[in-house]
Amino acid sequence: MPPERRQRGRARTSIRKGGAPRRRADPRRHTDLNPSRELRSTLARFGLRPRKGFGQNFLVDPFVLDQIVAAAELAPHDDVLEVGPGLGVLTRALAERARRVVAIEIDRGMVAALAETLADQANVEVAEGDALRVEPADLFAGPYKLVANLPYYITSPLLRHFFEAARPPQRMVVMVQREVAERIVAAPGALSLLAVSVQFYGRPRIVGRVPASAFLPAPKVDSAIVAIDVLGKPAVAAAPGPFFKVVSAGFAMPRKQLHNVLPQKIWMPPDAVGPALEAAGIDPMRRAQTLSLEEWARLTHELQARHLV
Repeated sequence: MPPERRQRGRARTSIRKGGAPRRRADPRRHTDLNPSRELRSTLARFGLRPRKGFGQNFLVDPFVLDQIVAAAELAPHDDVLEVGPGLGVLTRALAERARRVVAIEIDRGMVAALAETLADQANVEVAEGDALRVEPADLFAGPYKLVANLPYYITSPLLRHFFEAARPPQRMVVMVQREVAERIVAAPGALSLLAVSVQFYGRPRIVGRVPASAFLPAPKVDSAIVAIDVLGKPAVAAAPGPFFKVVSAGFAMPRKQLHNVLPQKIWMPPDAVGPALEAAGIDPMRRAQTLSLEEWARLTHELQARHLV
């Protein structure tokens, strides 16, 4: 949502409506970030510019940087996979606390810049490539944590890729659009396919909200930091394949009631879905966003028992 335009000449007040005092801002947010001359200088030195196609918005707020690193809860023995390091500002902060950092960057120009800007970091490895094609087991022999600043278009496929990898991370700390973050942590009644996909594999929570001004260039919307503790096994007892086939069918037309949408998206006789829903304890008139993960699992089992999925 674009910021509201202030009326010219209108004085700002330190008192909010209702007489509540304005909360004092953290002084670290008022360091010389106007608008990060150092970052602009580095980009110019390497002949680089933010590429919209890669969703490149570089973090320039040290307060947010500290929030991300704190959310990762790094110990000196930890290994970290960073997706989209950009010019390595966050990479350097992670390397100060972790044993090893592997940074995956798809932009060849950024990779060349990182080779120079991170040359003094012996525990950092920079690899050029697409994170969706990375197999973590090829990079790490043991546990690791994932940290990423994700553009909207890659959020869902990237999370799913690492959740379902042969060696998933112990924890994910991702920066996403605020609206996406709120969808990820939603409860039944406001669930989405993204929320179910994340909550099936982990416990997500929003640990920080990030204004658009924290980036260069500033995006059009605010962001949020989401920490996800990855579960050792799925949150509900259901095989991922059949489970997500049913869930995806239900959310294909979220405004329709389940007894209408499921026969259209999963081949089955129209009169078969009602008994399956009722056997799972689900009112056929309900819509997908109202079901809990446990209810989706029960419905999956009922459809499997009837050989419908």
